[in-house]
Amino acid sequence: MRITGYLHPLYSRSLFEFGESIELPACKGWILKRPIPNVPLFDGMGAYPIFACGNWSGLEKDLDHIGNQLVSLSLVTDPFGQYSQEDLLSYFKDVAKPYKEHFIVDLRQQPQAFVTQHHQRNARQALQKVEIDVCENPVQHLDEWCYLYDHLIERHRIKGLTRFSRTSFAAQLRVPGMIAFRAIAGGKTVGMLLWAIQNNMGYYHLGAYSSEGYKLKTSFALFWTILEHFKNNGLDWLSLGAGAGVKGDEEDGLTRFKRGWSTGTRTAFFCGRIFDASKYQKSILANKTKDTNYFPAYRAGEFA
Repeated sequence: MRITGYLHPLYSRSLFEFGESIELPACKGWILKRPIPNVPLFDGMGAYPIFACGNWSGLEKDLDHIGNQLVSLSLVTDPFGQYSQEDLLSYFKDVAKPYKEHFIVDLRQQPQAFVTQHHQRNARQALQKVEIDVCENPVQHLDEWCYLYDHLIERHRIKGLTRFSRTSFAAQLRVPGMIAFRAIAGGKTVGMLLWAIQNNMGYYHLGAYSSEGYKLKTSFALFWTILEHFKNNGLDWLSLGAGAGVKGDEEDGLTRFKRGWSTGTRTAFFCGRIFDASKYQKSILANKTKDTNYFPAYRAGEFA
């Protein structure tokens, strides 16, 4: 089986700004090892946006053998992962709870049957104004992507985990299985979507538009083209990710937009495990953490 997308080691390595890429050999997954503030210790986190692995039944073995490398580990699971909540509770022991509902698409159905009429109408109108290009080698369009993403950062005042650098994007766009869809109007790129492909599934990774792209409703043209492209190229399932906000259940515009393209939802779980309780408490004291439900507690507010 060809390893691509979030399963490929190059993807976790592309996130070097957030931590050192560490392999979990039994489950064939990757996590990031990062220093804990104010103490000479390390913890682990799953890669953005989800933790994916090739063998979920091997995850417990990997976690049991981490030893003293990490104080704790936290991650968000792949909504298409082969596990139950009971499995996760066994593997992680401290936290394994439903986090967000991710919108999914069953490509065995015809898009005309499940995409809302509102979205179909906007897609038809937008496709009269923009041309869509499928980029199998997306790094060729790094400059255009970074220009659009800078606009996204400014528009939404993005900070923290998803404020990726050009260097990180140069690495992400070289990951096998990463595909870009580019919308062009008047000879200029006005929108791009990045997708990570693995096995028979596609995962929406990131998207960005210019001011003109928003005006032209480019997102509708892109998503309609993507559904047709992946359906015609052997994929069975897509994950569109969740809505905005911490819980992803707000009735925001992004949630309504994704729901209109989907055939249903699947749950992604937030999971956490403490490997060394004394070092965990030491980290809490060193970071002067107040009462919080955040995990790990010593990182409360890190992505606020």
